[in-house]
Amino acid sequence: MIYSYDTSAFDWSVHRNTPIVVDLERVGRHQLLKSLPVGVDAENPPNMASSSLGRRLVACLLNVSEARRKDLVETVAQAALYNAEGARREGTTVLNIFNDHDYNRSVITIVASIDSIREVVLAACEKACGLIDMSAHVGVHPCMGAVDLIPIYPLGEEVPVEECAEEARAVAQGLTERVPGTAAFLFGWADSPLQRGLAQRRKEMGWFKRTTDLQAIQADLGPEPRTRYGLTGVGASPYVMNCNVTIDTRDIALGRSIAAAIRESTPGGLPGVQVLALPHEGAVEIACNVESVKGSPPTHVTAGEPWPCFSIEGQPYCHAPASLVTARVSELAGRQGVGTKGTALVGFTPHECRGLAELALSQEIPEFWKEQHRIRM
Repeated sequence: MIYSYDTSAFDWSVHRNTPIVVDLERVGRHQLLKSLPVGVDAENPPNMASSSLGRRLVACLLNVSEARRKDLVETVAQAALYNAEGARREGTTVLNIFNDHDYNRSVITIVASIDSIREVVLAACEKACGLIDMSAHVGVHPCMGAVDLIPIYPLGEEVPVEECAEEARAVAQGLTERVPGTAAFLFGWADSPLQRGLAQRRKEMGWFKRTTDLQAIQADLGPEPRTRYGLTGVGASPYVMNCNVTIDTRDIALGRSIAAAIRESTPGGLPGVQVLALPHEGAVEIACNVESVKGSPPTHVTAGEPWPCFSIEGQPYCHAPASLVTARVSELAGRQGVGTKGTALVGFTPHECRGLAELALSQEIPEFWKEQHRIRM
């Protein structure tokens, strides 16, 4: 078995009808918020360890530079699910669409078999490139492309990260061929042989500085990018969870100091955490990419909720739980007399993603996001 999950950390708690804000101090860990169709037994979800349905599944958390026109974003999601004739692509579901108005950025959680993910993602990217014009984009979040990010993560036992990397490279090549004027850079396992991380590649491309001189960019694939499409990052890695904690202040300097303190590269920081501080809805958001790290959970930061663990080709991986990220941000902000307003998961944990994908596919629900609420803690 190449890829196996410890399913003990998976939380199938169900809350119907309305989103719920969970008090971390009272509950102690986050709960999955969802509204499921009538007839779905959420108390007996598919067995993640043994279900043949999930063995070849992968996830793509497609980041597009549009959120204020939600109908447009849904059109992009539907392009992943239905072909040009309107026929449904079997074995594909969109679990969630996370829209952020201030950032003007959406994350579309697409799940399909590794054998079909290439065409599914390319169809969505083509649609996005036809609808989003980067020359007119306005938003707080850094971005460089109409399709800004295409990460592919393995979910199933029979999918090694290397196979995701092959598909990621094929997606990057296919995008630059199908949409002339698009360009891409590779990261993670797709960036062979260096396997440079996303943060490093973004720095090299000028992503954090919002570089507008496209002629200065040395893309890995494609010609000099056109202003309309910009530059797209494409890669593969073990699952990366997105966890954003909002602190109740407009002080961006404080936000940046907190971000620096919890960043993996800082002594005493959280392993696997890459982070930005951004102004957001009249406050400051500590926006974290929580990468899966190789090995057992580090002993110096494991107090509280256990770190979810899984293995890839016999090698153990784990990731910091969202509750730990929230607790650390709350502690640092509290020292300055600042509280937190909440934590948002952009999509799901890896355990939740696979479990919900199996549920959606077994129930033949391609547009599963319509059954979902935004997840908050």
